[in-house]
Amino acid sequence: MMDFGVTGATLAVFVLTGVLLVCSWRRKMRHSRLPPGPPALPLLGNALQIDKRAPDRSLMKLSRKYGPVFTVWLGPRPAVVLCGFEAVKGALVDRADDFGARGTVPSIRKVTKGYGIASSNGHRSHQLRSFAVTALTDFGKGTKTLEDFIRQEAQCLVEVIRRTEALPFDPTFQLTCATANIMCAVVFGSRFDYTDAKLRTLLDMITENMEVISSPWGQLYDLLPKLLDCLPGPHNRLFENAAKIKSFLREMIQVHKDTHTKGSPQDFIDSFLIKMEEEKDDPDSEFSDENLLLSTFNIFLAGTDTTSSTMRWGLLLFLKYPEIQEKIQREIDEVIGFDRTPTIGDREKMPYTNAAICEVQRYSNIIPLNLPHTVTRDTEFRGFMIPKGMIVIPLLASVLYDSNCWESPESFNPDHFLDEEGRFKENEAFMPFSAGKRMCIGQAVAQMQLFLFLTTLLQNFTLRSREDPHTIDISPLSSGFSTLHRPYQLYCVPRKSA
Repeated sequence: MMDFGVTGATLAVFVLTGVLLVCSWRRKMRHSRLPPGPPALPLLGNALQIDKRAPDRSLMKLSRKYGPVFTVWLGPRPAVVLCGFEAVKGALVDRADDFGARGTVPSIRKVTKGYGIASSNGHRSHQLRSFAVTALTDFGKGTKTLEDFIRQEAQCLVEVIRRTEALPFDPTFQLTCATANIMCAVVFGSRFDYTDAKLRTLLDMITENMEVISSPWGQLYDLLPKLLDCLPGPHNRLFENAAKIKSFLREMIQVHKDTHTKGSPQDFIDSFLIKMEEEKDDPDSEFSDENLLLSTFNIFLAGTDTTSSTMRWGLLLFLKYPEIQEKIQREIDEVIGFDRTPTIGDREKMPYTNAAICEVQRYSNIIPLNLPHTVTRDTEFRGFMIPKGMIVIPLLASVLYDSNCWESPESFNPDHFLDEEGRFKENEAFMPFSAGKRMCIGQAVAQMQLFLFLTTLLQNFTLRSREDPHTIDISPLSSGFSTLHRPYQLYCVPRKSA
């Protein structure tokens, strides 16, 4: 019996080894023309070689060895990583038709099931994205424009901050409320008071989800979703919160169904409902209840968190570099003064402020890995063959920190966007909203918010920290799905002329 046990164990090991070798051989043959990359373990892939707190940095480090186009294994799935401006532009812009499809993110797929704007492809994606771009553009042309909403909300934000009476506070809640109310105006046609319990609960869930999806638990779920679905852990909060947020959105949609007037849309939901009615007899229409819910979900969450996070990074960087804050305030005083509120028309007259805000977006690197893409067909790219359907990661961090495109990429430096005469200058490598066919549809809304909110705050307040600026740590807390700053507090001193 003893001998049989040893023989049986040996045989089991032999069979398992054989299976793994066959799987490895079949995998190698199928992907024989993929770009090179680090050796991968069965099941885990390259998980042990990628820092879960800073996967973008790990991938950029790997690119120094394997080149700007290389392969990593995300658990059992291969993915092609594009690193640096030339590679990313070459794919997303120059080969937009080939690289324009959305790749699957298991955590997002579980929430959306392929519905909505962010994770759909093909006919559905084309219909929903085209409609959303038009709806957002039309919203900005109404009797009360998007700029009007933002300027009004900026004044509400000033009043809320004024109540802190120059005492230290964490600005996360106030800034998230402000950006959430702009998205509420776009999607629902209304805003919430900052003390509203429902708004507070909603924003708490959004904040928690961004923390979880950017954490090692969130990244582990996207590597091994089937395994993690069977296990307890913080990753489950993603789906619990998403379900509650969707429930809230369903209530708001139902209110619109009960009250909206045909032919006179006041917001995104109204416009979508009208489109649903127009195409109710079209079997190919993608304007359905599920796509309405998930498109609303996409716009509201993406527009709220990313813009709020960028503004929080901005305030932190202005605390770290008070001399930059002072230059912005001088330009505000010269162009706007104190007798009126900022307008979007002021931006072109304020090159330094515009440059500083763009540099906040570059430096903060909010979505470092980008949302994944996939190729729509077998695609030859830079001498390699990428099979149809393979995940492609256009690494935005590597573009925003490309030393070939930025003079001092690791430093916060508004001069990156100024010419020798102090005029604002564009830079092709400025891709905080990605590029090509999957570029963020909310870019114009976000940029308008960043300019109007930040200039209004600095018109009214001088930002101060309780610690010496030299000791403020501006390194990221983590940079998974989103780049999170370290917790901080500031106090806002009213400017005397304000």
